[in-house]
Amino acid sequence: MSQPRYLTGDKAGIEEFLSKFDVFLFDCDGTCDLYQRDQLCNPEDGVLWSGDHLFPKVAETVEMLRSKGKRLVFVTNNSTKSRADYKKKFDKLGISANVEEVFGSAYSAAVYIARILTLPAPRNKVFVLGESGIEQELDAEGVPYVGGTDPAFRRDIEPEDFTNLANGSALDPDVGIVLSGLDFHLNYLKMSIAFQYLQRGAIFLATNTDSTLPMAHSLFPGAGSAGAGLVKAIGREALPLGKPSQAMMDAIEGKFHFDRSRACMIGDRMNTDIQFGIEGKLGGTLAVLTGVSKKEEFLTEGAPTVPMAYVDSLGDLLG
Repeated sequence: MSQPRYLTGDKAGIEEFLSKFDVFLFDCDGTCDLYQRDQLCNPEDGVLWSGDHLFPKVAETVEMLRSKGKRLVFVTNNSTKSRADYKKKFDKLGISANVEEVFGSAYSAAVYIARILTLPAPRNKVFVLGESGIEQELDAEGVPYVGGTDPAFRRDIEPEDFTNLANGSALDPDVGIVLSGLDFHLNYLKMSIAFQYLQRGAIFLATNTDSTLPMAHSLFPGAGSAGAGLVKAIGREALPLGKPSQAMMDAIEGKFHFDRSRACMIGDRMNTDIQFGIEGKLGGTLAVLTGVSKKEEFLTEGAPTVPMAYVDSLGDLLG
């Protein structure tokens, strides 16, 4: 396998690379700003920003690509935020973007449930393991749900809960889907409820299966780890609807109608962003070194995932 091309400082190489593509899919952040506690963020963790720290010349790079007539799509696995939340973030940091250009894993899951699964009502209700970003996107698609941020589920399990869950009296008969995302209030009660729905035939979906969450100069359990207990208990995997799942790529292509050979995925993580682009048979992939993966991961002989090219930071595309 050929080595990826290093584009930082190579003005001619950058122009040649950009000319190959009409569409650029961007990862956004390292998800370290989920709670907006930006003092905890690693200042080098993400693609466009980390917390409230916008990487140098990102806004100018976005404008440069737009001036060349490129279509931009901002793709994130962060299920705790909705597209509207991301729009506020873009505005705050001075990056031009609209809500329709944002494609998050929560939105991907909502679109899949509403437009692809199309379960007949009333058995189309979702039990949510996750935060408000999922709820907002389900609301936008008209999908009914329970669980999520409802404080009634944020408690210890009691002895009577075991009986009521086992006999079904504590379950909603309309729930036909369990959607697992990153849940900061995961507990045994929620897991038990989700498990009972799955045992009764509910469809098992996941916003994404990231194993880790980068935060505070370290790693914490990600959405995939949060849902791992259910996977182990039920004995089957959830269908993931975030990167690198091709269900997400199909949904993006279905919405934006682009030629994959003329599209490029830009990201900081080899096993999600870059793998997403490669498995999706996009024309190119570009790694930026302001995030999770370091160049040693893909420059080492036998590396499992190798981008087409890489830059030190996104702003280097300005040449």
